Amino acid sequence: MKNILPYNLEGLPATREFLLKVTDILLDFVKETNDRDKKVLEFHHPADMWKLLDLEIPERGLTLQQLIDDCSKTLRYQVRTGHPRFFNQLSCGLDLVSMAGEWLTATANTNMFTYEIAPVFILMEHVVMEKMREVIGFKGGDSILAPGGSVSNLYAFLAARHKMFPYYKEKGLSSIPGQLVMYTSDQVRNIKPVCMPLFRQELRLCRRVGDRQLHRGSQRRQEQFDSISCVALMKTSTLPVAVLSRGRMIPEELERLVLERKSRGHIPFFVNATSGTTVLGAFDPLEPIADICQKYRMWLHVDAAWGGGLLLSRKYRHPRLTGIERADSVTWNPHKLMGTLLQCSTIHFKEDGLLLSCNQMSADYLFMQDKLYDVRYDTGDKVIQCGRHNDIFKLWLQWRAKGTEGFEKHMDRLMDLTAYMVRKIKSMPDKFHLILEPECVNVSFWYVPTRLRPMPHGKEKEKLLGEITPVLKGRMMQAGTLMVGYQPDDRRPNFFRNIISSAAVTEVDVDFLLTEMDRLGHDL
Repeated sequence: MKNILPYNLEGLPATREFLLKVTDILLDFVKETNDRDKKVLEFHHPADMWKLLDLEIPERGLTLQQLIDDCSKTLRYQVRTGHPRFFNQLSCGLDLVSMAGEWLTATANTNMFTYEIAPVFILMEHVVMEKMREVIGFKGGDSILAPGGSVSNLYAFLAARHKMFPYYKEKGLSSIPGQLVMYTSDQVRNIKPVCMPLFRQELRLCRRVGDRQLHRGSQRRQEQFDSISCVALMKTSTLPVAVLSRGRMIPEELERLVLERKSRGHIPFFVNATSGTTVLGAFDPLEPIADICQKYRMWLHVDAAWGGGLLLSRKYRHPRLTGIERADSVTWNPHKLMGTLLQCSTIHFKEDGLLLSCNQMSADYLFMQDKLYDVRYDTGDKVIQCGRHNDIFKLWLQWRAKGTEGFEKHMDRLMDLTAYMVRKIKSMPDKFHLILEPECVNVSFWYVPTRLRPMPHGKEKEKLLGEITPVLKGRMMQAGTLMVGYQPDDRRPNFFRNIISSAAVTEVDVDFLLTEMDRLGHDL
């Protein structure tokens, strides 16, 4: 590294040569990612992968050429998640404009907590978040980019509790007169965003905040976040609400559970409705849920991390997301349906000022009120993490490239391809069993091998198909030609969940997917 900037002030030629070689490796990867003759992955078991890679950290630095070789080998064994035959995750595809934005973001290498060190990116965030709130249907409000949908949902929970019990930060348990109760569909991401794992996470965060503020000499803030007051989280019950067979929350069941807990003297305060569940892609009915929340004065949060992209489609927004404008907060992840590069997760609030009043720490080494500029543009005090990665530029640049109209066409195209896949599956009922008609781009199905085709469909056959599913997935990975995810749910054994969220996918790729599954699995 001694030959390149900033270690060698005359090192611009060597710097340029190094970076251009790295760029060539990246461009080769982009080319191979879009080449259908290339594999999605070159699979090796962990024990074998250890032998193929040199991951040791040396005592003395290596040559630039060795680093270039390391870059090349790293991408050689990386799964090509942008490949048109990668259907494995909610986040698929490789949007090149968004990728260019991520390159620039890395080069700028700044933090998003204050305007003084990220002026352009802070203003970009302001513009894009305002646009997203407008699309949701909020007038005014506030938003922030967060490190993932689960943390976005956590922000909604914290804001809801703060809204109902504003003295909680200072008085802890004494400000909450009873057991808090929150509700969510029993299908929602294993209830992870609003259940005990995040409660434990917040406990840890509270303790870290307390420790950090003690180091700054702020005993007052430590008292606000002490571990005793954080235990109030343990007073919160999370109740899963039953769903219909398609995965949608049943509003009547929600109201029944609310009344049942109110009769015990508990405090129902938060409902997490889901617009696009992870597995089935189900959309909870927002209008009747909003009516119940309004009737019993509960906070309505909509987790549209997955399905939020359909807000941009006039054709598919309704009825799936009808009523979302009545929510108090909305999670929406552009790195999913919209195809923005990972990660890019947003949380939006109808009421302005809640984020700041809920999470403000007033660190006097960052958020001085006598700065040269309007300090309302300092965003770090709105969030529990303070420092934030710049996740806005890649989304802003991508939106500039596509326009809102382009995003609408992209959403419509993904849904049309999903409908095409459903038609193809239905045309081969001996080989494939469609589990349900999809509401989003999640297609849930079983592959049926030759020996099971004469067998009538029933619980015993489903059990056998569930046993075959992971074996077929293993064959896919070993062949490297295709990746489709699978999982069980509370009603079924293992089944395939295909996701079409990549702009690279065409009808040809859907045809290949079904043909290849039959080739790999017919003899199981």
